[in-house]
Amino acid sequence: MAEIDVKASQWRMVEVGRVVLFNNGPYTGRLATIVEIIDHKRALVDGPSSSDEIAAVPRHHIAIANIILTPIVISKLPRAAGTGAVAKAWKNAGVDEKWAESSWAKKRDQRERRSGLSDFERFKVMRLRKQVSVIQPQNMSRRSLQAAIFSAIRIKILQS
Repeated sequence: MAEIDVKASQWRMVEVGRVVLFNNGPYTGRLATIVEIIDHKRALVDGPSSSDEIAAVPRHHIAIANIILTPIVISKLPRAAGTGAVAKAWKNAGVDEKWAESSWAKKRDQRERRSGLSDFERFKVMRLRKQVSVIQPQNMSRRSLQAAIFSAIRIKILQS
């Protein structure tokens, strides 16, 4: 018989220790971790944020439809761990730092900053993007061009 190569799925599984992002409800945009799976539609979450108390999420149950699973997992978190144990594991795993370094968090921050711009600031961003596109060298890759555009925009916004 032929040998079969079985690969693990790349899906993000609902599992104890999985860090989640709230996309609906009073804690929208905050991080928490799954502490216990109640049933196929609900989970018990706890979100001790080490950055500040405002970002902390109290321990409660939530529908899985109202959260987004992130790729970050707190390994070896026991089922139904207490708030203190979750906070300790959260800090040891460096969840806040991993989240801040992710491109997902950076894009969310950029979207928030852009939504807070005034009309004139949006106009300045548009003009800067046009200036960069005019002086674009032909041998510059698309990714490095985007990095140059965003760094120029960031510098101009910080200067104003």
